[in-house]
Amino acid sequence: MWLNRMLIAAALLAALALGATASARPQRLAVGAAGGCDAAVVHGVLPSWARAGFSDPRPRMPYELGRAGKIAAILWADPLRSPPPQDHNNKILWVSRTIPSAPTALWIHAQRMAGSHAVGLPVTRVVKGGPGPSIIDLPTAGCWRLSLTWSDRTDTLDLQYAP
Repeated sequence: MWLNRMLIAAALLAALALGATASARPQRLAVGAAGGCDAAVVHGVLPSWARAGFSDPRPRMPYELGRAGKIAAILWADPLRSPPPQDHNNKILWVSRTIPSAPTALWIHAQRMAGSHAVGLPVTRVVKGGPGPSIIDLPTAGCWRLSLTWSDRTDTLDLQYAP
């Protein structure tokens, strides 16, 4: 229990440090600064750089690209649901556009949005080993703004979770 609290405290400090760094850059990372929540899932052929591991040369999957184009969220559940259903997971395959030389965990800082306004408390999820397969469950249905950080990269995207 004590170790969990220490890890949560470390994650919060890292998020605060990231926020201070991100505010100095002209990227759309700050919650609420990017305007209304805009989940834009594409149902089509994956970008060429996100196709590794698929046997079909032009795989069609629901996906969403980060605003800066550095990451793709390939959805194995469409729609994502909160609470998660009993018969399948909220599986997301995260694909980085460029492969980092030293992979680190993918940190996901999520904030539920109502238009351009933050609603409720933010939550943090971590995908160990960096972008790859994950199960991302969020506490309530709605549009969630995800600020993503891995290796020396950052991006952001909005995902809709249905009830």
